[in-house]
Amino acid sequence: MGNKLYVGNLPYSFRDSDMEQAFSQYGSVASAKVMMDRDSGRSKGFGFVEMSSPAEAQAAIQGLNGQDVGGRGLVVNEARPMEPRAPRAGGFGGNRGY
Repeated sequence: MGNKLYVGNLPYSFRDSDMEQAFSQYGSVASAKVMMDRDSGRSKGFGFVEMSSPAEAQAAIQGLNGQDVGGRGLVVNEARPMEPRAPRAGGFGGNRGY
């Protein structure tokens, strides 16, 4: 078990400090980051928390997974490495007959 946790189904009003406060009940929080939409500035509804030890991370999963926060049931589990994405198509250029 690692120290980094995925946190999903966050209220859109949640910020880094809110997440750090919620997880600090279960141990020392090394980092807390809510992912934000670049265009709207609003939360994307998920983020990541890094706890200081695997035991603290496990305690946070058991304590917060499924808990109601702002009318939403949190999803808290061990973060997995990001899977590679296929290259994006579209954009400018291409052969469009111009």
